[in-house]
Formats: sequence, structure tokens, C-alpha cells
Amino acid sequence: MSAANPLSRARLRSIFHPTDLSAGSEVAFVHALRIALITGAQLNILHVAPRREVTHGDFPGVRATLERWGLLPPGSPTSAVERLGIGVRKSVVDSRSPVEASLEFLERHPADFIVLAVHQYEGRMAWLEERVGEPIARGAGEMTLFIPHGVPGFVSPATGAISLRNVIVPVAWEPSAQPAAEAAMLLIENLGVSSGTLNTLHAGSGNGAPSVKVPSQPGWDVHDLVTDGEPSEVIVKTAEDTAADLVVMTSEGPRGFLDALRGSTLQRVLRRVRCPVMSLSSDQWMSRVRQFWAQPTPPHP
Repeated sequence: MSAANPLSRARLRSIFHPTDLSAGSEVAFVHALRIALITGAQLNILHVAPRREVTHGDFPGVRATLERWGLLPPGSPTSAVERLGIGVRKSVVDSRSPVEASLEFLERHPADFIVLAVHQYEGRMAWLEERVGEPIARGAGEMTLFIPHGVPGFVSPATGAISLRNVIVPVAWEPSAQPAAEAAMLLIENLGVSSGTLNTLHAGSGNGAPSVKVPSQPGWDVHDLVTDGEPSEVIVKTAEDTAADLVVMTSEGPRGFLDALRGSTLQRVLRRVRCPVMSLSSDQWMSRVRQFWAQPTPPHP
């Protein structure tokens, strides 16, 4: 079901990208940079390591990327980046705890959106292990875009072009998928994607599927899918069958004994899905989104 978008023409103001300087983080970086350009957001890039081992030259090249995308002429000065309407801060923190360092950084520089890479191997993920990625996302309480290693995502590193045509929003009774549906369409609108398909997906009986009102977006079709099966299995298979570019889901973290043992649905999806996943807290979305996506969207670079 489609509904009017109550958050039309809202935007992000600050994006946080923790990086381990790997190839996987490079893919996450181009997503963070492209979204920052489109929304006019401040981009804060953080690496946690002994200062003597890392310099700003080791970070992803913002100007080099913008030159490759044709948004800056070759050899542009640092000041040229600001003329595109964004600010970029690169920081190195000397700490033994990436989680503590990231959360302390976010205390000083609050963010509306987090973009980070995750490893998928043997059911474990470097950024999502208890010591790193999930606590950052959970502790910050903001929307997080996870880019699995080896997944190209929806932003071209070569050109900066966005390819976002198929989006999945999993629907369950708990937590409500309504925030995810609104966040998905808000991201689509801000990215300026003119057409595509958003599938709401419920794992269970069609007679008992929760109702979700998807904000209307010109050029976008909304389909309601219902499939029997374990939720994470259904999400992963449907993402593969529909060639999904993005999964957007609300999460409340592990719930109960079995989830504590197996990991949350979000964790189980991230272990296998081959597209980016955006997650957000169902408890905080409705009250906070109107605060940090409150300014008109600037022209797209």
C-alpha cells in the first residue's frame, strides 16, 4: 500500500564512515561520499590505529574520487571539495577499542547516518563481531548502511553513478517495518532515483501479514510479497531471486534466548546476503528522523 510521504524533501546532515582502509571499506567509502554529495552532508571518516602507522594519505582519496567522477578538474586544490557543498573530516584515533573510539568520536561529532563495510566468512563478520561493528551501530542509535565485502553495492566506484532499482523491506509484527518503509523511500527520493520496485516481504501466512504504508514515490512500484519460511532464509533467497540492490530493515537487536544464540535476523541476513543492507532502530526512527532530515535537499552534484 502506498501513502503520501510525510518527510518529503528532507536530508541528512552528517555521515560517519569508520574505515579499516581495506578494499571492502573503499566500496563503503564511495557510498558514503556519494550520499554526502547528494544530501550536502558533512562526511566524517575515522580510522582507529596507532597514529604513527597511519597518515591522511592512507585514507581513501576524496579529491581523486571526485576527479574520477568528473565533478572536479584534475589537480584541484583541497578547497575545491567544499565548493561542491560538503565538508570532509579525516581522523585517526589511537585506541585499542574501535567501538569505544568510534562512540567517543560520535559523542563529539554526532552523525545521522553510518556507512561501514562488513566481512562475510564462516558466519562471522569483522565489523559485526561483538567488539566492533554491531556495537557501533547499536550504540550510535542511527541508521546504518552495511556493505558486505565483495559486493559492489549501488554506487559505481568508477563514475559515481547510482544503480538502485530493486529494494526489499522485510515485514514482521515485531519490530514494525513502517520505519524501514519510510526510510527506504526517503533514501530513494534523496538519491534522485526516478524509477524502480520496492517489495515488502513477509515470511509467513498471507492472511496474517502486517500492514505497512509505503510512502508514494513517482516512478516506483510497490509489491507485497508473502513467502513461507524462516525470515532470514526468505529474505536472502528473495534478494537473490529479485536481484535486489538494497534491503532495508528495522532491528531491535537479539530478542530472547534463541536469538541470542543464533544472532538477530539482521545478523543472519548479513552473513549471506549479496547486496547492501540498511538498518535502523524502530524505537528511535519516528522521533529522530524529523530532526536530522529537516532541511531542503540541495541540487545533486
